[in-house]
Amino acid sequence: MSKRIVMAFALLVSVGCAAFGTESPKVANNDKKRESAANSAATPEKAGRLTIVEPVKDYGEVPKGDKLDWAFAIKNTGDADLQILAAKPGCGCTVADFDKVIKPGETGKVTAHVDTTNFAGPISKTISIETNDPSTPEAVLTIHATVKPFVEAFPAGFVRYNMLQGDAETQSITLYSDEEEPFEIAKIDTPGEWVKVVSHKIEDPNSRVQAGRANQNQYRLDITVGGPDAKVGPLADKIHIATNSKHQPDYFVSVTGVVRPPFRIDTNVVNFGEVTATDPAATRVITVHSNSIKAPEAFQVTKAESTIPTVFSASVKPTEHKGDFEVTVQIAKDAKPGDLDGSVKIYTNDKVNPVVTLPVKGVVKVAQAQK
Repeated sequence: MSKRIVMAFALLVSVGCAAFGTESPKVANNDKKRESAANSAATPEKAGRLTIVEPVKDYGEVPKGDKLDWAFAIKNTGDADLQILAAKPGCGCTVADFDKVIKPGETGKVTAHVDTTNFAGPISKTISIETNDPSTPEAVLTIHATVKPFVEAFPAGFVRYNMLQGDAETQSITLYSDEEEPFEIAKIDTPGEWVKVVSHKIEDPNSRVQAGRANQNQYRLDITVGGPDAKVGPLADKIHIATNSKHQPDYFVSVTGVVRPPFRIDTNVVNFGEVTATDPAATRVITVHSNSIKAPEAFQVTKAESTIPTVFSASVKPTEHKGDFEVTVQIAKDAKPGDLDGSVKIYTNDKVNPVVTLPVKGVVKVAQAQK
């Protein structure tokens, strides 16, 4: 066969392959990759799916003081684990517990706990949950209720005091009920000897408050706070009143406010540092202030004494401001050089803390000779 015929035959084969769409190996491999990617995109990834069976729970009317506990059913309708990442209450009165992982097709729960003690009337408490569901990453659960007080106080369920230590103050509230059975107080517990409560059944119709069930028993509670047993500082305690109410047997009256010290001193130690007996700095003045707003002049500083009279002395005089006194502490002119270690006692007419002792510190130096 001639060389010219062989070349013609090769050309004919090449044209035939092109006509029938034969591809090179590299082109075919790229097509397969594109097809695989398309198939992969068409197949969705597995994921957990959040389905809340009952997102809202309505308790209707509940007695004040009831503890509401409800488990919200959470179903996983996906084909992978559903993770509950967080359950955040809308306020501090709602506490939530929850199942962290729910398998496909199974049902878990988010449990809410609501204390109705401090509420009255309609309430709505929410819990926000966060999940790994790509379509529903967040959802809200809600508890509705109408809180009905069967036992309540007028004008309020708390008393507030701003008083000096040693003083006593009385405030009164009226306790009433919406129960059908005759209302009775069974027992009253106070947080300490510094709180005293006297209960009086109200017999005079003109002394009743216009609240609660008509013709139901009402009680006036005289609450006295203070005296020598009251500690200085904020008040944050409760009086427990046990009643025969079947819906609300326990009622709590909050005792709030502050007990202030009867007087204050502008220092807690007298420190002379290093001085000579003749230096002006060998004299210190301490101011004692009455904390009384109503009658500051009732407070008196009667005297001040040094525990080491031969080393330093103390004296008292009133200032131009009612209830304020100056106590002067002075190193004796003939005090010998050395450490100053003693105290000054300040005497007052306060019934709780009549005597205050302040430490006196310092070093008496040798006076330099005059040139």
